[in-house]
Amino acid sequence: MLNNSAEHRLSERELDGVFHALADSTRRAIVVRLCDGPASVSQLAAPFGMSLPAVVQHLQVLQASGLIRSEKIGRVRSCSIDPVTVRRAEDWLGQRRTPGEHRLDRLEDFLASGPPAREDESSEEQLPSKRSAP
Repeated sequence: MLNNSAEHRLSERELDGVFHALADSTRRAIVVRLCDGPASVSQLAAPFGMSLPAVVQHLQVLQASGLIRSEKIGRVRSCSIDPVTVRRAEDWLGQRRTPGEHRLDRLEDFLASGPPAREDESSEEQLPSKRSAP
């Protein structure tokens, strides 16, 4: 679990880089693909109708933001997601949830717990029945 101390938070500059990188649909698609596991640059480029150098530029932006890592093994460059940066961005967003969302979460938890016992049913069982005196 990540600690929320200042050393584990993204700086303003790092946040800007992460959200800049995620502002592009191609880069978001690459991040989604890498969440399934590492992939080579050519595997990442395959679904896009763009040149390999264009995909490499997108990868460079993602790498500069810290969202992905890249390593070259032989002639193949492989990319993988950096879960720490993703988690830190999630934490930043989570801290900015509105109070209304928190109330809805509590309501959802309440409703999921099932209906409470009705007071009138439980009190009827405990009351002696009324009979007329002989």
